[in-house]
Amino acid sequence: MKFTKMQGAGNDYVYVNCFEEAVHDPAAVAIKVSNRNFGIGSDGLILIMPSEVADVRMRMFNSDGSESEMCGNGIRCVAKYAYDHGIMSKKEITAETGAGILTLQLFTGAGGKVEKVRVNMGPPRLTRKEIPMLGEPEERVVNVPLNVLHSSFNITCASMGNPHCVIFVDDVDTFQVEKYGPLIENHELFPRRTNVEFVQIVSRTEVRQRTWERGAGETLACGTGSSAVTAACVLNGLTEKRILNHLTGGDLEMEWGEDGNIYMTGPAVEVFTGEIDV
Repeated sequence: MKFTKMQGAGNDYVYVNCFEEAVHDPAAVAIKVSNRNFGIGSDGLILIMPSEVADVRMRMFNSDGSESEMCGNGIRCVAKYAYDHGIMSKKEITAETGAGILTLQLFTGAGGKVEKVRVNMGPPRLTRKEIPMLGEPEERVVNVPLNVLHSSFNITCASMGNPHCVIFVDDVDTFQVEKYGPLIENHELFPRRTNVEFVQIVSRTEVRQRTWERGAGETLACGTGSSAVTAACVLNGLTEKRILNHLTGGDLEMEWGEDGNIYMTGPAVEVFTGEIDV
């Protein structure tokens, strides 16, 4: 199988061009290629596929083989690959995902290669039934207490096509993400598990985020998570609608637009290409 390793703000995936390659058991392939000791090493596997309703289709599998609806950093790299490798020749494309069809604007740099991508992530889904969470279906979860072990956190939840639970902390660098992340990910409140974002407010226009990703553990960045964080910050009155999010792997420019959609702008980088026996 031919592959391309790409990363967006350090969120790295193995990409396969399914216009040319066939992946028969993507869950098993994701587990194999993601292994950083015995595989290629990545946060998961992303398939770039033909679509009947958009320019391209993205399927995304976590390192544990589970399939997720969307990946904000991953979709930027899908757009870069499609343009740089000649699948598409236009600088605004649509991509079919498990969270719907998204529109992406491509920005090229030296040599005509795509360097960053702006994604219309769509509106945040804020009710319990949309996230999904147990409880009153139409209720929003904003600054609601959640007990985990002997601790209590105030959580704000949203879906960006996949579920997110946002928790504001005083010092994100020293917070025990690896302790509380998996406990909240698998909490009974979340029937499809959840991604967990731990966020420190730097100013009205800057935040710092660490993410425990459902099915992958802590990752260097999460685009859908950054989108959920943007909504959570505004809903709690902590920031403006346009912020710079400092993630472990890099920065994302975020905006909750007047049209109700959240926009994310960030880098997309091709690391290397190769072949692997799967």
